[in-house]
Amino acid sequence: MSLEELRQKTHAMGLSLPLSERTDILGAPLQIGPITLRNRLAIQPMEGCDGTPDGKPGDLTRRRYLRFARSGAGLLWFEATAVVPGGRANPRQLWINEQNLDSFSRIAASIKETSIKESGFAPLLILQATHSGRWSKPEPIAAHHNPDRAPCRIVSDDELQVLEEAYGRAARLVTAAGFDGIDVKSCHGYLCCELLSAYTRPGEYGGAFENRTRLLVNGVRAAQAAAPPGFLVTSRLNIYDGFAWPYGFGAEENMEEPLRLIGILHNALGMDLLNVTMGCPYVNPHVNRPYDRGPYEPPEPPLAGVARMVRLTGQVQRAFPGLAVTASGPSYLRQYGANLAAGAVEQGDCKLVGFGRQAFAYPQFARDILRSGRLDPGKCCIACGKCSELMRAGSTAGCVVRDGGAYRPIYERDVRA
Repeated sequence: MSLEELRQKTHAMGLSLPLSERTDILGAPLQIGPITLRNRLAIQPMEGCDGTPDGKPGDLTRRRYLRFARSGAGLLWFEATAVVPGGRANPRQLWINEQNLDSFSRIAASIKETSIKESGFAPLLILQATHSGRWSKPEPIAAHHNPDRAPCRIVSDDELQVLEEAYGRAARLVTAAGFDGIDVKSCHGYLCCELLSAYTRPGEYGGAFENRTRLLVNGVRAAQAAAPPGFLVTSRLNIYDGFAWPYGFGAEENMEEPLRLIGILHNALGMDLLNVTMGCPYVNPHVNRPYDRGPYEPPEPPLAGVARMVRLTGQVQRAFPGLAVTASGPSYLRQYGANLAAGAVEQGDCKLVGFGRQAFAYPQFARDILRSGRLDPGKCCIACGKCSELMRAGSTAGCVVRDGGAYRPIYERDVRA
């Protein structure tokens, strides 16, 4: 399919996608507070589930980030890393603590050194700090009861208050490790995200808007208080969960609460950078990762999900023009993801664009966009879902198709066996 045929297809479906051939716009610098990004391309926080039992980056972790470091992307968003041991989504999820700080320092230094050698600059390096909540192992904890999900212990207000300070401790560690910022993760159904929809929860962390946003807002405050000047405190935030009330935050037809929350983060707390996403990969992965083949038949065409991502992200960017909004979700368009990214920046839907699955499959995507203005179709993610199959099987995640030397044997062993 050509770019023009893609335009015609989306138009025939009644969808609007900003597909631009001016991909040079993605090479423009971007000022974020005191920091200047070299371009408008980001690598999203993609978990490999390949850390060590004590939370350190493993061999596959280091391999993946050195590949990312050679990409030329201006922003590298380091994957979800637990702030407490009980907040890990699997036994190999990263967990930063005083005992393993040196391992995070080494990987941060390697990323920056490799990028400087390959591209002449170091990317802005953000670490995503998380508590996996309902998806934690071995003891899942939930913000509220949900009859559609497996039963979990409901976390107490006292536990949540203690957790607020964990983001401050994490910020001190992340600073010491040489990262440039920390993300207080509030997306994809994890604990901070689930609390945003705790409409029926009693107490200080449920019911009223101020209560449901308390952990995120106070976690950001704690991280800011612990961080030195110039260190970025940001968030990857779900603005649309894709669930009906009272189990979902945000709605396509009513973005009042997400915009109100972002106003607090940006205007009151001074957050300069925000990563926008949607959906829950455990329950409705088609929302944030539209696919051709997946665990169920999605209720909408994949292009509808891509269009929603752009449309709602654009509402955020236009409401807060001084905020550097990172858009998500271009990978489904394969080689035309570059055109979508360029069009979204060009028409003001965002200021930079993050690639997730595409980075697994095609770690050099940013370099190719910046040098030639296009992506090689033979290297692109094909939205086959095999990386997600690996995660659901409890294995380590990567691209089985484009990085088969490393991940096809793992897939054959853990998924097909």
